[in-house]
Amino acid sequence: MSIAATQKRGFGAFLWDYLTTVDHKKIAHLYLVGGGFFFLLGGIEALFIRIQLIKPENDFISAGLYNEMITMHGTTMIFLAAMPLFLGLMNAIMPLQIGARDVAFPFLNSLGFWLFMFGGILLNCSWFLGGAPDAGWTSYAPLSIQSPGHGVDFYTIGLQIAGAGTLIGGINFLVTIVTMRAPGMTYMRMPLFTWTTFVTSVLILFAFPALTVGLFLLMFDRMFDSAFFDVALGGNTVIWQHLFWIFGHPEVYILILPAFGLFSDIFSTFSKKRLFGYTAMVFATILIAFLGFMVWAHHMFTVGLGPVANSIFAIATMAIAVPTGIKIFNWLATMWGGSISINSAMLWALGFIPSFTIGGMTGVMLASAVADYQYHDTYFVVAHFHYVIVGGSVFGILAGIHYWYPKMFGRILHEGMGKAAFWIFLIGFNLTFFIQHFLGLMGMPRRYWVFLEDQGLDTGNFISTIGAFLMGVAVIILLINIIYTAVKGEKAPADPWDGRTLEWAIPSPPPFYNFKQTPLTRGLDPLWIEKTEGKGKMTPAEPLGDIHMPDGSILPFIMSLGFFVAGFGFIYQVDHNAWLLAVFAGIGTALICMLIRSLKDYHGYHIKKEDLEREAD
Repeated sequence: MSIAATQKRGFGAFLWDYLTTVDHKKIAHLYLVGGGFFFLLGGIEALFIRIQLIKPENDFISAGLYNEMITMHGTTMIFLAAMPLFLGLMNAIMPLQIGARDVAFPFLNSLGFWLFMFGGILLNCSWFLGGAPDAGWTSYAPLSIQSPGHGVDFYTIGLQIAGAGTLIGGINFLVTIVTMRAPGMTYMRMPLFTWTTFVTSVLILFAFPALTVGLFLLMFDRMFDSAFFDVALGGNTVIWQHLFWIFGHPEVYILILPAFGLFSDIFSTFSKKRLFGYTAMVFATILIAFLGFMVWAHHMFTVGLGPVANSIFAIATMAIAVPTGIKIFNWLATMWGGSISINSAMLWALGFIPSFTIGGMTGVMLASAVADYQYHDTYFVVAHFHYVIVGGSVFGILAGIHYWYPKMFGRILHEGMGKAAFWIFLIGFNLTFFIQHFLGLMGMPRRYWVFLEDQGLDTGNFISTIGAFLMGVAVIILLINIIYTAVKGEKAPADPWDGRTLEWAIPSPPPFYNFKQTPLTRGLDPLWIEKTEGKGKMTPAEPLGDIHMPDGSILPFIMSLGFFVAGFGFIYQVDHNAWLLAVFAGIGTALICMLIRSLKDYHGYHIKKEDLEREAD
């Protein structure tokens, strides 16, 4: 059922359609709405932090609430905003780029989203139920074990549920890319965004289990009196750091590699040139992922691992600059001599290069174990981290939204508002974070609730807060742009940017079956090849025939709701045994859903060839 047809049936049917959908494009919409909501929530928490630090010895919020704010800001932005927004873009575009009609496991795709959503909601319920987690987004032991109340319990359970959804999504993308590429779409003909989706999914597959194990151990320490991280009982707090950063450092690349991929597509499209050094870009992506996985201990230079371990991890960390540099030079070479169009998507891509380069350079500075002893836990690290994550991932998400919005929603975002949002955000971003490098070098520690007068930190913090508000203004302009576009936006043709890859070969928004006939891929940039040969559309790889589509299902929603209810039971069963009923009810609901899914045959349905022919008329 097409989106337009669903909307005509009223809001109830529209809502039911989205609750039961297994269509990767609608699940992409859900990820974008869910991730966008948490992005706004994380942004509001950031503004609370910056208001508290706008002047010395401020008492805008209490020290306890400040700890909750910094914990929830980091956790929300990493787990519930940046990653889901990329999963939304991957869901929307990757299957189209490889010429597939769907993902490999549509049911699991839906389950992955609802697990993420209910995990995020559970985590944020902590605000209303006695207090949010307050041990930092890393939840280092023993602080996280000793944190009173249930805040950290919400962290452990909420992230486990949401993380399971992400892991499911990553596996689904891997299988989709391996098994569902259109005829002729070899690995070395895949667009860079699909390549980075593939490599990111591999990272998810190997990184998330480490986090899951760590969260389980932390949960057992807090709820069942085990002693994995309790030194007094023979535990070891450093194990938590290893487990967290074995996940945490690849997570940085889980957030940045998809951005690298979509920037590659954008630079190539708006420069009217084939991506320079395609093969080198692919192998640089793989090398970055491999090295990114191997350097987790550079977050632990000051723990006391010893000079040999510190040296190995320092050298490996610095080595990542090499493939990253290859990418930056190749993007510049792609634009060199090209016929460049500057629009909102291209502006975000261009703004990314200097921003991320600054983040990379300060990353090399931090990779020096000796220097890291000086920078560690100062605002220098905060500035570096945000130049990488905001200057890389957030710029990437916003570039991707502007670039693919016409394909996803059939309308083009207003260019004037798009450019205004970019420039205000760029100025605000640099005002906020560039000065924090110097605050850090001057000795301002991170995570502190207040700073004192007459230490030379007043002006820098004031400017930083003004910059944060400018970023907030830019986000509001983007929201207005989306609403305006929905009401009065220009309708998008199939190929508004004169694109090169397969997603631009079908109407905007795509029909729910994606491709009427699977396209034949004859090289890199397959649509561009057809255009240059005067055809203007893809050559079909198969005759027109019936198309098989999967059934929708409410089971992923109910199953995730079951885990949500069980999560409350696990958190509160330490207070009263009656909460075990919630554990049994929630887990029982999820198991019944699994049983139904296992025993009932889901045959899907077919779109008849005759109906497809009528649509063509």
